[in-house]
Amino acid sequence: MLGAELRRALFAHPAGWIACGFGSGLSPLAPGTAGSLAALLPWLGLRELPLPYYALAVVLAFALGIWACDWAVGVLKIADPGTVVWDEFVGQWIALTPLLWMPRGVLWIFAAFILFRVFDIAKPWPVSWADRHVGGGFGVMLDDVFAGLYAALAMTLILRLWQ
Repeated sequence: MLGAELRRALFAHPAGWIACGFGSGLSPLAPGTAGSLAALLPWLGLRELPLPYYALAVVLAFALGIWACDWAVGVLKIADPGTVVWDEFVGQWIALTPLLWMPRGVLWIFAAFILFRVFDIAKPWPVSWADRHVGGGFGVMLDDVFAGLYAALAMTLILRLWQ
């Protein structure tokens, strides 16, 4: 748990708000899961975008995340702080990408959420490699992008088999 001084420092700058997922990363239990859940709210709006604009939004969110997470890592002096969850937002949005052109029911959203959390926690290669070997804001973001890609691929396969 972050002390009051560090929380104030984080929330005194826009990068801190973004990096901490607008406060969702301060959850005392499973901040990564809380961040992934919080990511579902903006996704409900993002999913209405045509695919090229959705992809652009995710790429811009990734770039914004590199900046914000790098700033937060510098303030907190921790390589990948648990309170920093913008990476979960972007990874979750990648995992949910197959639902842009396939079924959108709550159960499918839940499946994408679970798959992303499984790949983010299990960290199969190259997720684990990025987590251990790439530093700074780029490193914080990259492992969740890989986890999101694994989850999106798994969702696509499940949805294809389901149909």
